[in-house]
Amino acid sequence: MTDEQTADPAVTRHGPGRILILVYGVFALSATGRAVFQIVNQFDRAPIAYVLSAVAAIIYCLATFALAKATNFSRRIATIAIVIELIGVVGIGAFSYAVPDDFPDATVWSHFGQGYGFVPLVLPILGLLWLRRTA
Repeated sequence: MTDEQTADPAVTRHGPGRILILVYGVFALSATGRAVFQIVNQFDRAPIAYVLSAVAAIIYCLATFALAKATNFSRRIATIAIVIELIGVVGIGAFSYAVPDDFPDATVWSHFGQGYGFVPLVLPILGLLWLRRTA
């Protein structure tokens, strides 16, 4: 057997992985709360931005659950979710600068996560590095 076949997938949720899961959990809660509030109270103001906020919330929830579960299958799900997250934050970040009228209010991924101290831009990179390191 190779090291990869004998590696314990649960190592993902130990050490620095616990901090990563905690941060993902905080973002899952905050993005979900913000998306729900914006969709319920202000949807007509910026529907594209608020739907994208909801998508970000779903991705954060999925990544949090998959990282915490720490099975071989959930690691694959976490990797896919985090790659989508990275594409989303870069794509929506650029789009929010190109078409600022569609983003009158900040969302978690608009302006590359500026409203969240750019953590949304750094978090998927750290997540992918951690998954690779613990593979």
